[in-house]
Amino acid sequence: MHAGSLFAIGGAEAKLRRRNVLRAFVAEAGGADARIVVIPTASSLGVEVVEVYRAVFTALGVSTVVAVRPESRAESYDPDLVARLDDATGIFMTGGNQLKLSSFVTGTPLGAAIHQAYHRGAVVGGTSAGASILSDHMIAFGSGGSTPKQRMSQLAVGLGLIPGMVIDQHFEQRNRYGRLMSIVAQSPSLLGVGVDEDTAAVVRQGHLLEVVGRGAVTVVDGSNLTSNAYTAKRTAPLLFSGATLHVLPAGSHFDLATRTFVRHVTPVPPDEVREVQAAEADLRRLARDIASDDVSPANYARRLRRGRQHRPSEEAQPTAMVDPQ
Repeated sequence: MHAGSLFAIGGAEAKLRRRNVLRAFVAEAGGADARIVVIPTASSLGVEVVEVYRAVFTALGVSTVVAVRPESRAESYDPDLVARLDDATGIFMTGGNQLKLSSFVTGTPLGAAIHQAYHRGAVVGGTSAGASILSDHMIAFGSGGSTPKQRMSQLAVGLGLIPGMVIDQHFEQRNRYGRLMSIVAQSPSLLGVGVDEDTAAVVRQGHLLEVVGRGAVTVVDGSNLTSNAYTAKRTAPLLFSGATLHVLPAGSHFDLATRTFVRHVTPVPPDEVREVQAAEADLRRLARDIASDDVSPANYARRLRRGRQHRPSEEAQPTAMVDPQ
């Protein structure tokens, strides 16, 4: 059994109209046959957050949506709760407090069950905090800003489903360039990945990343970085030179293992997809009509033209006489 795919969503994904990111998650999880487990532990909201995602996933055709919400680290050891992940085809972790999510889930039987689901082929993803926890290092908290500074953020342990990287979210919208660079400055071996809102970094085969959604995914590669992070004091600006920056809009493909850009395919807008599908349906109907008449396409076209030529024009139609009185 091959491993599944991973969905790191940058937060604020569309839930009402386009829903392109969540639609892609559902398709990856099996579509109408999906069984999705929602883990809302990071959220401060109650059952409301589960009901929101249940409504969205149901509207997208999913018949089974189950909630698994440990309210403490001890509850993540509950075998009955953990067993709800046994036949999940999709696991979705909501946004909220990412340190809470890490504290309650990592290193527990529930965390192990998420790993097992992924390795048997399930899609595992999350939004905001639920995206950050997918990597082995996650940002627990930190400040925004475009300049990398010492002590700009705090790291915690993630699930480690994507090794060797750190994921940040709400990236462009909350100006988190500086804090992602500060982490790479302190640990150049880590690949920094920043995901914009309503955007997903979809990882397949463990290393092939594809961008889906409205925004972009920013990748910071510090393999050849020069930095003074080991000597900088307190909140001083950091030297950050020689890193490779990739800004990847929707349709971009990137190899995380080799840290190289692969290709970009411009996504087809949904309206154009619907137009093409309608045109294909018209062609299929035309083919059925031709087949039912047992005539060649050329003869069928001539028959249509003759029918139009012999159809009475509007001018030839009788008109009602009006009494001048």
